[in-house]
Amino acid sequence: MTTLNASTRRNFLTLLGLSAVAVSCGTAATGASSGKGQTKTLRYQGWAGQVTLPELAEDLGYLKDVKLKWVGNTTSGPQDIQSAATGQIDFGGAFNGAVVKLAANKAPIKAVISYYGSDKGAYNGYYVLGDSPIHSARDLIGKKVGMNTLGAHAEALLDIYLERGGLSPGQVGKVEPLVVPPVNTEQSLRQRQIEVAVLGGILRDKALAKGGIRRLFTDYELLGAFSAGTYVMTDRFLQQNPDTARTFVTAVGRAIEWSRSTPREEVVARMTDIVKKRGRNEEVAPLKYWRSYSVAETAGRIKGEELQLWIDWLAKRGDIKKSQVNLSELYTNEFNAHGGGGAGVPSAASSAPSSSTPSSSSAPSLSASPSKNGS
Repeated sequence: MTTLNASTRRNFLTLLGLSAVAVSCGTAATGASSGKGQTKTLRYQGWAGQVTLPELAEDLGYLKDVKLKWVGNTTSGPQDIQSAATGQIDFGGAFNGAVVKLAANKAPIKAVISYYGSDKGAYNGYYVLGDSPIHSARDLIGKKVGMNTLGAHAEALLDIYLERGGLSPGQVGKVEPLVVPPVNTEQSLRQRQIEVAVLGGILRDKALAKGGIRRLFTDYELLGAFSAGTYVMTDRFLQQNPDTARTFVTAVGRAIEWSRSTPREEVVARMTDIVKKRGRNEEVAPLKYWRSYSVAETAGRIKGEELQLWIDWLAKRGDIKKSQVNLSELYTNEFNAHGGGGAGVPSAASSAPSSSTPSSSSAPSLSASPSKNGS
């Protein structure tokens, strides 16, 4: 039986604050080298059974003389960026709201490239059993919602759905988000340990193929197409290793565009080969359900609106004050040389997407749901 770890809605945010205190005391445990001796090895955490964009970029040869060093797996974006902020790894990725929260607590981090998002073909869905009586936000009062981690993408979109459904703060507090390992989420739903399962990517499509579950809503239906998460590096790492950072970010951007322009079957075949070669005893069959990384902008360039959205959300919840975050210092496109911008791409400035880029027509908004058909 799956063990479910209940937590309050605010515990993770408190943890981020405590982590940031530790970060503010210094990041001595970093792989960076000063002067001309810039590090050529980037420590990172992976995701079991998945191929991350940096891993794809390395396999494609885009990282050139920079090497990745896998130190283990994670199932939590917030944990990943905490590890980056404290110098245990050299880059980490998380939902943009978690990035904003960590930065608001004075962690010396900067978002450098978007790496995942939501669109019509690739999204996070909130699913119930086929015979479930749950059909609306109000039906979720008193119910358990299983997700990979708290205080991140899944919980944020759940809160938005509940608020748009007319629930009061008190009623929202009666909906119980629970941490369930992603590989166990579908099983927990089918065994009725939870009433709602948050499923995305290959795990979602694998569950849908079995049948017996029904979509309640998706993040794409709430906000349209948008980039949802970014990779971060510490300010210190960027200052000491600018060339390595530029190689890394540009390589990830190239990998995004390669995955977009290459036939899906070829991308899946390459991912399958990567997983088999690395020898981590992972199942490769679910990779056949991969669709896209769903990054909205060309080469993962970051738009300020994508972070401002979550600054506003966290401020509305009372988790931060807007004055705690300087948007212009929160992210940069300076290190993303892919797509013709080179090293001169303006820092913290929105680059206009190309006409071929799958992107929403406007920045996502918390106030109203886009008119989208369910996927």
